[in-house]
Amino acid sequence: MRADARRNRELIVRAAIQVFTTAGECVSMEDIARAAGLGVGTLYRHFPDRTALLALISCDVVSRLTARVAEAADSDLSRWDVLLGYVREAVREPFAMLKSVPVDDPVVAQPAARMHDVLTDVIKGAQAEGSVRTDIEAAAVIELLSLVVCRPGASAEDALAKVVLAGLRA
Repeated sequence: MRADARRNRELIVRAAIQVFTTAGECVSMEDIARAAGLGVGTLYRHFPDRTALLALISCDVVSRLTARVAEAADSDLSRWDVLLGYVREAVREPFAMLKSVPVDDPVVAQPAARMHDVLTDVIKGAQAEGSVRTDIEAAAVIELLSLVVCRPGASAEDALAKVVLAGLRA
């Protein structure tokens, strides 16, 4: 890919993430092109439709978040603090909208599986350290955390997040 095409693609992805995060799913492809400072034709040359753009954004967001969680898990932080960090970071991403991309989409499948594996390891570590209840499977904890972060207006400090996190605490 030419350098200018790669730069345009990166501009589109960054702009789309920002616009979706701030404005929600009602954003048009024209809004994204405008936010990227590009013409709509350039946007459609890179992404033939909204689904293709959402799949790549999902891949980007999930991959970046997974890397940050894995990095935190490699530190001296407690596993509980790593989980709290995940929630704080994830609510800043447009997960409510990205949830519409099928997990079996080939662009998203591998990053989603990696995220699931990293979170499973962190949750099992939190259970071993005694900070997360052991009477709930890691997969169920991931589903509960998904409810917390994958909704419009999600916040790490709102009532739903507080109740779910308090309920997970050992």
